[in-house]
Amino acid sequence: MLSLLRIVLALSFSSAWAREIHWISYGAVGTADAASYAAGVIEVTGSLLLILGLFARPAAFVMSGEIAVAYFMLRPAKSFFPLVNGGELEALFCFVFFYFFIAGPGPWSL
Repeated sequence: MLSLLRIVLALSFSSAWAREIHWISYGAVGTADAASYAAGVIEVTGSLLLILGLFARPAAFVMSGEIAVAYFMLRPAKSFFPLVNGGELEALFCFVFFYFFIAGPGPWSL
């Protein structure tokens, strides 16, 4: 179940792929700021690594930190609490990625 959770989590988190492909295909890479582009690279690379189970602990740690930074940059304007500011998904991803950093990738991994 741990491996299955890891794969499903990484697939659902990989929505940044569409953003990255859009930027590359339309030549609009320069229009995004550096932080947004770096976050997209972390999301795409980390998702691929988690799907494969390759370097899953470091990838999960970096992705957990990236989501925590995104949460604290975007959400606390309304409130600190995720139920009030709409950041439930960010909080969930952050803690589940941190869980994979602690627990490891599971038996189905490279």
